[in-house]
Amino acid sequence: MSSNVQSLPSVTTTQSGQERLRSIATHLVLILGALVVLFPIAWMISTSLKAPNQVKQFPPIWIPNPLVWENYVRAVTIFPVPFWTFLWNSVFLSLANVIGSVASCTIVAFSFARLRFRGSRILFLLVLSTMMLPPQVTMIPLFILFSKLGWINTYKPLIVPQFFANAYYVFLLRQFFTTIPREMDDAARIDGCGILGILFRIILPLAAPAIGIVAIFEFTASWNWFLGPLIYLSKMETFPLALALSFLRATYRVLWSELMVVSFI
Repeated sequence: MSSNVQSLPSVTTTQSGQERLRSIATHLVLILGALVVLFPIAWMISTSLKAPNQVKQFPPIWIPNPLVWENYVRAVTIFPVPFWTFLWNSVFLSLANVIGSVASCTIVAFSFARLRFRGSRILFLLVLSTMMLPPQVTMIPLFILFSKLGWINTYKPLIVPQFFANAYYVFLLRQFFTTIPREMDDAARIDGCGILGILFRIILPLAAPAIGIVAIFEFTASWNWFLGPLIYLSKMETFPLALALSFLRATYRVLWSELMVVSFI
C-alpha cells in the first residue's frame, strides 16, 4: 500500500514532464510556421529600404546599407494623385461590399434555412449552380449592361452586385443557420416574434461567428480586387490601391523599392 502511494508522485512528475515536452514541441512548430509566414513580410520591408542597385544583388542583402528612407517619401508622392486617395478608395469599396454582401447573403440564407416554401430546394440548387459559372463568361455581358446604364467610371458596377447575394456566402451561412435548433424559433413565436424578430433576435446573435467570417472574406477579396476596377474604372482618382500598384511597374523596369513600400503600407 505504501509503495503504491510513493509511486504516485513519480507518475505525476512523468506526466507533467511529458506535457511540458509536448508544449515545447508545439510552440517550436508554431514558431517555425510563423517564421515561414513572416519571411515575405521581412523581405518586403528589407527591399523597401534598399537602393535600386541593391534590389537584385546576389547574394541578397537582408539589412540594407545605407537605409534609403527616401523610398517611402518617393513612393507616396510619385503618383499624380495623392496616395491617400487610393487608400480611401480601397477602404470605401471594401466596406461598402462588406455591408452589401453581409446584408443580402444573410437574408437569402435565412430564407433557405428557415422558411418553408414550394421549390425552395430547387431554387437553392440553382443558386449553388451559379458557383460553377466562370466570371469570364459574364464579363462582357455585364460590361455592356453597365455601359448602357451609364455606370462606367463609377463605383456602382463594383458595389451594386454585392447587394444581390453571393452563392458561396449564402451556402456558408445557410449551413450554419441549419445547426441552430428550430425549437428556438418556436419559442420566439410563442413570445410574439415574427419572421424578422426571429432573424434579428435569435439567428443573428447566434450566427455572429459565421457572419464575421463572411465579412472577413469579402473585405479581403474586395481589398485585393484588381480585375473589376481595371475593367470599369479609367480615372486615376477613382483607383483603389490594388490598381494603383500596377502603375509602379513601368514599361522597361519595375520600381521594386517603391512597389514594396506601397505594398507594405
